[in-house]
Amino acid sequence: MTRVDGRVERGNRTRRLVLRRTVDIASVEGLEALTVGRLAAELELSKSGVFALFGSKQELQLATIREAARVYTERVLRPAAETPAGLGRVWRLCELWLEYSRGRVFPGGCFFYGAMAEFDARSGPVHDAVVRAQRDWSAHVERTIHEARTAGELRADADVPQLAFELVALLETANALSVLHDEETAYRRARVGIAERLRAAAVDGVPLPQVP
Repeated sequence: MTRVDGRVERGNRTRRLVLRRTVDIASVEGLEALTVGRLAAELELSKSGVFALFGSKQELQLATIREAARVYTERVLRPAAETPAGLGRVWRLCELWLEYSRGRVFPGGCFFYGAMAEFDARSGPVHDAVVRAQRDWSAHVERTIHEARTAGELRADADVPQLAFELVALLETANALSVLHDEETAYRRARVGIAERLRAAAVDGVPLPQVP
């Protein structure tokens, strides 16, 4: 039993090692750049060992998306949830997202922005996984805004889906321009735009984010 458990643990360690590399590669070069041979060579592993962990290139891509989602949850979603529901949580969520992109948690910027561009016009399980990730994120932003409205901090007539769409658009534009031009001006512009949009939707008297 000990030998079996040891093999499982070694396999888990190798899987984590591989996925740490695949998310970085995919964020810069795309999910199609992932191959068993390349990963085995870069990480000094056997091709058969890497293949045994995933079974196919498609499963490797899907596992990479799941790993990116795990990292994203740890760096953006969970920390934002520590802020009480309301306008402050909406702002904190946006701030964490901008820092996630600016800090290059993934070297190519937002992992999912790149995956969307790569698979938006395709079909199949990888496309579907990217769609689910995008919908989950949009739904999360909408829920966070809805909670702020329920808490009485946003106007009752605030259009939650529209506001969520605009905030996500500002975040993703900042990410895209920063990666493209290798500069950070777009992050401040996004923060200003987000703050102004939240001010326009906020109830009078609610503390509002200040952008230096």
